[in-house]
Amino acid sequence: MLKLYGYWRSSASFRVRIVLGLKGIVYEQIPVNLRSGEQGEKSYRRLNPQGLVPFLVDGEWGLGQSVAIMEYLDETYPAYPLLPSSPQERARVRQIVGMIACDVHPLNNLRVLNYLESEFGVRQQQQETWYLHWIRETFRALEQMLSACSGIYCVGDEVTLADCMLVPQIYNARRYNMDISVFPNIQRIHDNCMALQAFADAAPERQPDAQ
Repeated sequence: MLKLYGYWRSSASFRVRIVLGLKGIVYEQIPVNLRSGEQGEKSYRRLNPQGLVPFLVDGEWGLGQSVAIMEYLDETYPAYPLLPSSPQERARVRQIVGMIACDVHPLNNLRVLNYLESEFGVRQQQQETWYLHWIRETFRALEQMLSACSGIYCVGDEVTLADCMLVPQIYNARRYNMDISVFPNIQRIHDNCMALQAFADAAPERQPDAQ
């Protein structure tokens, strides 16, 4: 059985849980409490030297980084493919994945926010301003893109890795009281995704370690 080390409110863990659910893969969840610092303990660092979540263990083999994990699962469990057959649509999916994984998430990661506070004295309200700024920057461009490439979901009428990335990012935005309704395409796609059982089951509040 696959093992997924993660944290209930980690958007990167959320992405991987969605993929596992869409593909109907049975797996064991092993919580890593980021707030209490479990990711820094020696036992976890031996498993995953980066000390981040998620981390997937498949037999004797392990893999970190959510996008790499999602692509690995898509390649090793081909049922319910999450990349389109068209090269152009595959590229569009990867563009959206990159926009969230590279342009938003690294700037808003918990360890970055903690560093801003500990090293530069950035207060909570300033952190929230920082956090929402980078989401809005990407969502403005994504909203325009979705006007051209979306159907029911981000790229056409089938769920792709782009949707698996977008929904957790919206969850993060809403945690900081961001009004998603100003991005109607993003809002619509989110609602369509959350109507699917795999997305609903992967939601943070439904995880065994939710607090």
